[in-house]
Amino acid sequence: MKLKFLLRTPLRNFHNSCGRSVSYISNIDENKNEIPSMQTHEHKLKMSGWQIHNYGDLDELLFSDRLKMPQIRQSNECLVKIQAASVNPIDVAMLGGYGATVLKVLRCQPSVIEFPITLGREFCGTLIQNGMSVNNFKLPIGQRVWGVVPVQNTQGAHAQYVCVPDYCVAMAPQTLSHTEAASVLYAGLTAWSGIYITAQLGGICGALTADGGGGAQKRVLVLGGSGAVGSLAIQILKAQACQVMSTCSENAIDMVKNLGADCVVDYRNPSYMATLRNYAPYDLVLDCSGQGSETAQSLDFAYGQYVTFSSPILRNIDSSGVGLGLLKNVANILEANVKSLTNRKGLIKYGFFIPAPQGIELLKQLVERKKLLPLIDSCYKFQELPEAFKRVKAGHLRGKVVVTLD
Repeated sequence: MKLKFLLRTPLRNFHNSCGRSVSYISNIDENKNEIPSMQTHEHKLKMSGWQIHNYGDLDELLFSDRLKMPQIRQSNECLVKIQAASVNPIDVAMLGGYGATVLKVLRCQPSVIEFPITLGREFCGTLIQNGMSVNNFKLPIGQRVWGVVPVQNTQGAHAQYVCVPDYCVAMAPQTLSHTEAASVLYAGLTAWSGIYITAQLGGICGALTADGGGGAQKRVLVLGGSGAVGSLAIQILKAQACQVMSTCSENAIDMVKNLGADCVVDYRNPSYMATLRNYAPYDLVLDCSGQGSETAQSLDFAYGQYVTFSSPILRNIDSSGVGLGLLKNVANILEANVKSLTNRKGLIKYGFFIPAPQGIELLKQLVERKKLLPLIDSCYKFQELPEAFKRVKAGHLRGKVVVTLD
């Protein structure tokens, strides 16, 4: 009896210092005839998902039902069981190795390719666990949430579970289905950052809060209004009282007009494109079609700012390394702006996806006010994820491509 007491005392102390790591020892002590199975416990920590083990084409996407389930390792992290996730052009690009050099630096392992990688940048699901510093009143366990995955995370949303920082997740709008909620945030935050962070439409207040504003009496041209980013950009701008013109292909004109654009032209028709001069000068030209800064030089009308989401930054670093790549980036933006200003046009800037809670809140408010409606191009089952990648890779989307896990 005395020996049993002496053995139990240090075990209790060890349990207090190491937490659940000795839960098996406690179970053995309390239930001598029942020894818990380590294999059973490990099986509960497995999940299904899609991974890549090398950069390449669609055949690199591999499905497994024995992936290690992500665990909370930082106090501000949230664990979410995914019900729907989207496939974005950035996923297809990252599958081919786009941005690998910068991402390795962001992961603090510049000499290591961190395979396997689970792609997927946005999701809708159920919150099942919070870190110690997460506000449980703001993010209650068991509630439906929507969120995004920072690009440097190797564990993305194309799996049954994902773990993300609390600033990347919020309560999902009740008016949206799982599929719709999973289609908004990545493209929406990209559009929001271009409008409010890069172009400073609402000034400092618009960039740092969910108040928005700053659009009254402003004239904006959206290049590529039928895509995921462009369609949401139009709706955000119209909600801020902007006058919005847009370009798209002929078969998408009616759809873009229904989003609220004041004037929509077929970008393939030179005579129609010439009518855009009638609305110049523009306070902002928002390139959502992947044209890049080169297209700014071909526009024959004045603008205050030209913001493109197709910057050469990651491509330059991938091809030339961090040091030389950064020098090329500086040279590219300086050259583009010198040409633009010489031709009496405005500044050329780059826009990026930024996971900001104030941006998520603004998008949620617009959804709840029925000022923003997500567009779904197509929906696939989780087992059909390579087909979803194939659809995105083909281009000419009318909204988002989503996969469902239910």
